[in-house]
Amino acid sequence: MDNYSTKWIKVSEPFPHVAHIQLARGPVNAFSQEFWRSYGKVFDSLVADGVDVRAAVVSSAFPKIFTAGLDLGDAGNLGGDGADTTRDGARSSLAMRKMLLEFQHAIGAPERCPFPVIAATHNHVIGLGVDLISACDIRYAAADSKFSIKEVDIGLAADIGSLAFLPHITGNHSLVRELAYTARPFSAAEAEKIGLLSKVVPGSRDEVVKEALELARFISTKSPIAVSGSKHLITHARDHSVPENLAYTGAWNAHALMTNDILENLQATKQKRKANFAPLKVPSRLDGPKL
Repeated sequence: MDNYSTKWIKVSEPFPHVAHIQLARGPVNAFSQEFWRSYGKVFDSLVADGVDVRAAVVSSAFPKIFTAGLDLGDAGNLGGDGADTTRDGARSSLAMRKMLLEFQHAIGAPERCPFPVIAATHNHVIGLGVDLISACDIRYAAADSKFSIKEVDIGLAADIGSLAFLPHITGNHSLVRELAYTARPFSAAEAEKIGLLSKVVPGSRDEVVKEALELARFISTKSPIAVSGSKHLITHARDHSVPENLAYTGAWNAHALMTNDILENLQATKQKRKANFAPLKVPSRLDGPKL
């Protein structure tokens, strides 16, 4: 799996079927265009290539910070695709919109994956860092984590995911507005209280990464059909009414219940052994050895 590592992202497989994706752009994991494009591509490539990943963890390779957010030195390049900004504001705006949508698509890559993605944060999680973890399935934080929706201090509204995800995640519009309007930092304890986190781990980077990887390892032992289906249906429920989701779930499980994973689970339980599930991707004639 380390073949998917890039200049600033380290990818490893600490347990079978578990990907550990570490942000590693020194000194503070500030996101330039190349960095965020690479981040999105890692997830998309793992899925497109059919790698048998059943859970993933996103963390920082640096012991003192998760991410400082957007690289302000690189931010001036956003939207630059050759449009003459001095002559036509409309064309410049279209170029900017295109870039922002690509940016959102890259940071939102974990949500598109069929496998769960667990964010493991520590110390500073600033600006874009909140966008990034909001697109993950599960969020663990070290007790020393400090979060901030920092964009208002730069002079803009957060636009890569925080304002879209957080009202759904926390259910507290009042507090989301307070945090977005003020950019004030908030602790791991407060983040857990409002529902942004499912667990606060005593300690810092090493401790939270260990906990997150153990959770990923445990999830990876479950049926990939069941886990990926659960992820898909939970996301659908977030964006649809209860009746719509129930109807959709009925259609989804009408085919998902045909899986061999159910029989394998039953046999494994009866034989008192670990279940052995096939990869999520079904091999096709095109997946044979390439000459």
